[in-house]
This record gives sequence, structure tokens and C-alpha cells, in this order.
Amino acid sequence: MSTDFDVAAPGIGLPEGDEAGVQVGLWRRAYDNVRTGNLGILPIVIGLAFIVVFFSFKATNFFTADNFNNIIVQMAGLTMLAFGVVFVLLLGEIDLSIGYLSGIAALTVAEFQLPGSGHAYPGLVAILIAVGVCTLIGGAQGSVVALVGVPSFVVTLAGLLIWQGVILQVLEIKGVIVIQDAWINDTANYFFTSRNGWIISSVVTGLYALGTAASLIAKRRAGVATGNLWIIAAKVAGVALATFGTVAISNHASVPNGLPLAGVLVVIFLIVLTYLAKRTPFGRHVYAVGGNAEAARRAGINVARIRIIVFMISGAMAGVGGVLLAARLNSVDLNVGGGTLLLDAISAAVIGGTSLFGGRGEVRSALIGALVIATVSNGLNTAGYKTGTIYIVTGVILLLAVTLDTVARRLQVRSGR
Repeated sequence: MSTDFDVAAPGIGLPEGDEAGVQVGLWRRAYDNVRTGNLGILPIVIGLAFIVVFFSFKATNFFTADNFNNIIVQMAGLTMLAFGVVFVLLLGEIDLSIGYLSGIAALTVAEFQLPGSGHAYPGLVAILIAVGVCTLIGGAQGSVVALVGVPSFVVTLAGLLIWQGVILQVLEIKGVIVIQDAWINDTANYFFTSRNGWIISSVVTGLYALGTAASLIAKRRAGVATGNLWIIAAKVAGVALATFGTVAISNHASVPNGLPLAGVLVVIFLIVLTYLAKRTPFGRHVYAVGGNAEAARRAGINVARIRIIVFMISGAMAGVGGVLLAARLNSVDLNVGGGTLLLDAISAAVIGGTSLFGGRGEVRSALIGALVIATVSNGLNTAGYKTGTIYIVTGVILLLAVTLDTVARRLQVRSGR
């Protein structure tokens, strides 16, 4: 089931010049989407726009290029964790271990880059080891869920306690570990030059446009309806506006200046994971298992294998997020992986539109949700609100998002979708 706010008109094929018919078709499809609960990301995008406008007037330093870059870097690690959460939620499962699993990644990458430790490796090798460790842990937890049948809530709750204990055991002895390797620190603290930023935005926009064109050509050759070309063109224009606009704002920042590498990494993982979810048999199997595991099993899908791989993806993305979070602070301490990181990651996926009931959601949901959480947190901090207020507001937004998802599902059931 598509989660897009699909307003593609059935008016394609009307006599040329019959624009009124196309307009009626557009509005009719939009009305049907609202009536049946197929709202997609539209409510969240509107809500985010209101949040930005509110803090622009409330906090004097909020709507600046420097703070814009700051939000990108702040949300990068959280977004990586939320990407993994999306896949787990698509199965109707939960992973409560990702917060401290990201802490394990941070601890691993810090330990394996430490000069004089006897096992100091180059930064990139240390990153691969950290992500690999978290992937294996995710696979082990997923195997208990898929093969033994223990509920994911129990397995990952145990993981949360175990990995928190491991972090405490190590860091209570070692204390704070400073990350000295530039390759690791640069993942969260490197900023591209103005020219390179424009090149990156051009490449991203060009690839999206080419991918869209290739999809249109493939659909026409297969005799499948392509939808409203104006809507498709608007999406391409929207991506171009977002990418070039981001670079333009980032290049106007004072210190640091330029597009953050952390933001580029988020986009890279967004593209790769979206392709995995939408364009591969594995992705289709994930949606099938999340929609109805028994029906998927009878259709020949290896449900256990899908569950294990999904938890491996969750572990891997927790590892990537942990590396980014550690690099941002240039160190690892006893608080790594703790705080509200776990709840924020799950909230980001849900706020962005991923269903808690399984089978519905997209990878981009995590990005949008993380942007909402980071913007609210940053705006409230900038405006001088207390930490308690940040928790309350985030909780209210999460409750509204889940309520909207529940209402949307009921509308879809009533409409037979």
C-alpha cells in the first residue's frame, strides 16, 4: 500500500486542453485520499512548517545558517538509528536495544582507534569493525526472535540491559576515551567547500531526475499508468529546491561554513535503504511479512530469514549512528547511548508516518520525523525553554502522530483499502 499523498489524476488521457477535467480529477483524488486516510507525509510536512515559522519568531538565533548546519549535524546520528527502526516497525516488531547498541559502536570505534592500545587501527577500519559488531549483535537478537519465538520486546529489552552493562563495565575502568582519529571525527565535523556543495546538490538532483525518468519510461513500456506528469515534475522540482536550498543556506554559515558531511551521509543511506525497501524482492518481502506474516509464509517467503536480516539492518544502522554521535563529541563516556536516544529514534520513525502495526511506512519517514524532533529540541533550547518542556512537547507530537496513524488505519479499513 502506498503511503504517498497520491494526487495523481485519473484525468490523464482526457482530450488535449481539457485542463478543467484534470483539475477536477486532482481535487477528487485529493479528497478521496483524505476521506480514506491515505495522508502520507503531508500532515507532518505541514506541522514541520508551522514549527519552523513559530521558532523563527520565538527564538532570534533559530532562523540562521549557522543553526541550520547545527540542526543537520545534531539530527544525523538520530536519523541513522531511525532508519533501522523503520525496517523493524514494518515487520510489526520493536528494537529497544538500539540506543545502547549505538553506544557499543561508539565504544568499539573509540577503542580500536586509540593510539598505544595495542590494537590501534586506521579510522575507516575502526568504523567498519564497530558497524560489523553491531550488525552481528542485531543478527543474534533477530535469530532469537525469529527462530526461538521470543517476543522482540523481551529480546531487545534484555539487549538494552546487557549492552548498557557492557558499556558501564568498560568505561568505569577506562573513563572517558578521546577519539583522536581525524577520519572518524570528520564524519560529524567535516564541511564541504562551497563549490563541492553545489556539485553534490547537482549530482543528487540529477540522479533523482534520471531515476524518475527511467521509472516513467519503464512504466510506459509495460503499459502501466504513469500518473499525472505535472505532479511528477513538481516532485523533481521539490527535490531540486531542497538540495540546492540546503547547500545555499549551508554556504552562508559563518563557522563552520559549507555543507556538512553528516548530512550527505544521511542522504546516501536514505537513497540506498529506500532502494532496498522499494526496489528489491527483499523489500517487498518485508512489507508482505509486516502486512500478514502467515500469508507471506504460505506464499513461500522465508519469514524467519526476513526477520533476522531486518534486525541486522537495525543493528548496522545503530552502529553507524553511534559512530556519528561519538564523532560529534570527539569522545565516549558513561552516558553514551543513553538519555532519550532510544525513544527519540522510535519517535522519529513513528512521527514520520511509519505504522506501529506493521506493513506501512517508508525510510524517508525516519528523516522527516528526526527533522521534526531535532527542530523542536533545537528551537526550544534556542528559545530558552527548560528540558522538561522539550520532553513534554516531543511526547505530545508523538501522541498526535500515533493517533493520526490509528485514525488513518480505521478510515482505510472502512473504505476497503
